[in-house]
Amino acid sequence: MKLSARDASSYFAKPDPDKAGLLIYGEDAMRVALKRQQVIAALVGPKGEAEMRLTRIPAGDLRKDPAQLIDAIKAQGFFPGPRVAFVEGATDQAAADAVKNAMEDWAPGDAQIIVTAGMLKATSKLRKLFEAHPSAYAVGIYNDPPTRDEIESDLKKSRLTNLDRAAMDAIMALSRELDPGDFRQTVEKVALYKLGDDAPLTPDEVALMAPTSTEAEVDDILHVVAEGRATEIGPVMQRLEAQGANAVTLVIMATRHFRALHMAASDPGGAAAGIARMRPPIFGPRRDRMLRQAQGWGMMKLEQALKILTDTDLTLRSAGQKAPAMALVERSLIRLAMLAKR
Repeated sequence: MKLSARDASSYFAKPDPDKAGLLIYGEDAMRVALKRQQVIAALVGPKGEAEMRLTRIPAGDLRKDPAQLIDAIKAQGFFPGPRVAFVEGATDQAAADAVKNAMEDWAPGDAQIIVTAGMLKATSKLRKLFEAHPSAYAVGIYNDPPTRDEIESDLKKSRLTNLDRAAMDAIMALSRELDPGDFRQTVEKVALYKLGDDAPLTPDEVALMAPTSTEAEVDDILHVVAEGRATEIGPVMQRLEAQGANAVTLVIMATRHFRALHMAASDPGGAAAGIARMRPPIFGPRRDRMLRQAQGWGMMKLEQALKILTDTDLTLRSAGQKAPAMALVERSLIRLAMLAKR
């Protein structure tokens, strides 16, 4: 049977131990691995592997010895409880026939077969096998942000239950920006930070725990420029260049920043309303800082700033451009900072 994304979320948290098997497939190996970890942990519990109720089989091994999967699902251990035979990295060529034979031989009381795979076409043998089986499920994992229910479940497991709406919005925004593994680690980091602290979680604390990204590293130079601090541009640019920053990337991110300021400044309800409408949402000190910048620049000057950045971008991409790229970007940023003070 095929599980929808909505039904899959609740099934991963509470799988049916009496089913024959589950296929989890998707392009992002990390997303697939996280779901596989969740469902296996729910089936065998925290001591399942130590009690030898979990058998791991690389899919490549099934090509050499297809019968080992049948042996794994039939084997009886010393400890009571549900058992799982986990086949990792399956493909139609390496594992489909072995899994098919094991599924046909499966009987109630045998270990459940959990299979993970990369992206599979609708015509895949593995997909057809699990989707057509009356006692098995197939779930496709796509590169969509986690749902609110999934995030709330993660927070509950990490004992992060005391948070206001703004903090929840900040966490939702992070879930859209980070990879699944990074997001899970960030939630755990926030939980550790709040250990023993009964005060509600705040958006500032979420921002404090968020991993440093390329955008965060470039934020320094963007704020320096937007606030008209021209004398500080040189040292910051030298540091960014030493870190290997790319000139075109800097222009793209500066354009994104000034476009956001322009949207806020040109909002009919005022800059504050424009900032509030930003997606993903902007919180805490960064929100206040961008609001001051938008109000200080005004719509007309921000349009001039965007023209300067567009011209710089075109120059950098020009085939006849010979001047050092970072020097061109630095000159443009200085022009912007000087424009901010007019």
